[in-house]
Amino acid sequence: MGTTMLGCCSLSWRCNQRMNLLGSIDNGVSRTKACAKVREREDSVSDDGILKRRTALVSGISLISSAVVGFPGEGLAVVKQGLLAGRIPGLSEPDEQGWRTYRRPDGKSGGHGVGWSPIIPYSFSVPQDWEEVPVSIADLGGTEIDLRFANSKQGRLFVIVAPVLRFADNLGDNAKLELIGPPEKVISAFGPEVIGENVEGKVLSMEVAEHSGRTYYQFELEPPHVLITATAAGNRLYLFNVTANGLQWKRHYKDLKKIADSFRVV
Repeated sequence: MGTTMLGCCSLSWRCNQRMNLLGSIDNGVSRTKACAKVREREDSVSDDGILKRRTALVSGISLISSAVVGFPGEGLAVVKQGLLAGRIPGLSEPDEQGWRTYRRPDGKSGGHGVGWSPIIPYSFSVPQDWEEVPVSIADLGGTEIDLRFANSKQGRLFVIVAPVLRFADNLGDNAKLELIGPPEKVISAFGPEVIGENVEGKVLSMEVAEHSGRTYYQFELEPPHVLITATAAGNRLYLFNVTANGLQWKRHYKDLKKIADSFRVV
């Protein structure tokens, strides 16, 4: 009996306060049983609360996991786009020939270091099964590689955006390619950026073209098989490079040349 009363008193002040809610005394139920009912109700409420908290916790973890893993869902693409720096989509829908146009998005980030002015957007066209691939600062060209695209069966391309200050310090913030130098000078200075070695004896052809008042130099090198389109805009030199192995070059040269010829700085 003494043990029973001690257990009841240990229910704390809430036990006595909730007696009236149970109506246990008025109905002739003993104080001991009433206390037990209070404990049972509190345990039930506590368990329910824990369950709800656990459910909420699991739900939160599920939402976070979905965002990190990238499960498809409405609105999730916006989150993924913001987190994947440098990988904001810029491709159009395929045209009647199955080609898509890429335009560098204005909000695209890049690994070009602190102090770089905004990059003037550029565009080019690729067959619809070409895809953007991640850029690493460990790549040849380091932080000056702005973009990569590839197709395992046809070839690959990459864009180098280099400061003209590396070439000359008197070109200002609106450099023109012809002020940097003639085609021979440009390919000798920047060709090694593309192929990783001296270009002497590797240049098969050089052409000069003009589009919307901007000058472009176009080169074909072999070996390795590579098409380079160069131009200048703002305070940067743009090198657009399309390359492939021997078999890809033989089978898809026409498309690779079309890709190289499509490059424009907008």
